[in-house]
Amino acid sequence: MDFKKAKEYVITRLTEESSLDHFYHNSDHTLDVWRSARRLCRMEGLEEHDQLLVETAAVFHDIGMLDTYLDHEMASAAIAMEALPEFGYSGKDIDAINKMIITTRLPQSAQNLNEQVLCDADLDYLGRDDFFMIALKLRQEWNILKIRPTTLKEWYELQIDFLENHQFFTKSAQFIRNDKKSENLQQIKELCTIDK
Repeated sequence: MDFKKAKEYVITRLTEESSLDHFYHNSDHTLDVWRSARRLCRMEGLEEHDQLLVETAAVFHDIGMLDTYLDHEMASAAIAMEALPEFGYSGKDIDAINKMIITTRLPQSAQNLNEQVLCDADLDYLGRDDFFMIALKLRQEWNILKIRPTTLKEWYELQIDFLENHQFFTKSAQFIRNDKKSENLQQIKELCTIDK
């Protein structure tokens, strides 16, 4: 398996083909998820082969955005299925990668550790200092593409609901991200006065 070339393939396509309106779902997000996945793989003690599969799923998980916004996970899996044999991935490994990609669809549905690591990596920013900057990029993307246009107050209300209902799967993500996620949630609540 030539992960390096597979990664280059994805990043090149995302850089050259992504819509300029994709303020969130772009090569920066993909690389961020890949770095988070790599860290969590190590923290969770995944074997080298599993780590390679998770990292591959991380770089391919949003490439379907090039074809469709809604249900892009299925499109991402289709692109992975077509592209990965060229990089020496077996059918069994591609199936595992595709299952991981599909579990990132909200609400996340991870069933095994590899899937849990990828799902946690995809939403790693929820428990980081750059949460507000990244979340507002997603809001801008949704507003411009008319996915779910919101006022800033409506957006913060959505974020409160999302953060209150979100749980990291892995102990590693819980350990390094839960405290900051709680702080981010509290800050949003302070910013947003919800009429009772």
